[in-house]
Amino acid sequence: MASSRLVAPELTTIKIQGVTREAFLIRATLAAGATYGAMSAAPFITKALAQEDVTDVDIVNFALTLEYLEAEYYTRGVAQVKDLSKEEKELAVEIRDNENEHVKALAATAKDLGGTPAKKPSLDFGGALANRATFLKLANTLEDAGVSAYNGAGPLIKSGDVLRAAGSIVQVEARHAALIRLARGKPPAPLPFDEKATMDEILTKVKPFIKA
Repeated sequence: MASSRLVAPELTTIKIQGVTREAFLIRATLAAGATYGAMSAAPFITKALAQEDVTDVDIVNFALTLEYLEAEYYTRGVAQVKDLSKEEKELAVEIRDNENEHVKALAATAKDLGGTPAKKPSLDFGGALANRATFLKLANTLEDAGVSAYNGAGPLIKSGDVLRAAGSIVQVEARHAALIRLARGKPPAPLPFDEKATMDEILTKVKPFIKA
């Protein structure tokens, strides 16, 4: 499928190495976001997780892998993107620190549940770190995709403590998205409700982009 037909082609520039369930689901999330918009991946995640005998540890590790991706993106952005304004760099640093705290909290939660925290995957962000515009655009799309992923996984969480933790994180991720939109001169909350696509539509469109 030509990238010109994608809603968010910038998500296809992210390369995640690994054959774990978490890496596969993150690739699928990004593919769904690229084809139907970053806020459209929730139904895909719900169905993908529901088709397997997933535990709360599995869901926490999926979220942890997503947070690894976001934390690494802002870490590299702060170090490499040279034309950010002072305010934009301060925002990127703040979000980076938030994402690193999410990583610590989710890794600890996986251990508390008796599981082993997912390992950080190898990541490549393509040309997204070349300049301010590309960095902020992918940051915006990535935050939206993260919110959608949390929303998709949330209904399958069994533990009330884990659900509260996920709910706390997803609210912060949504604020990140709004702040990045403002930095780009975009409306912080352009839609009253998240856009949705049918599962059949998403599965048909994302299949070519999902690499096991």
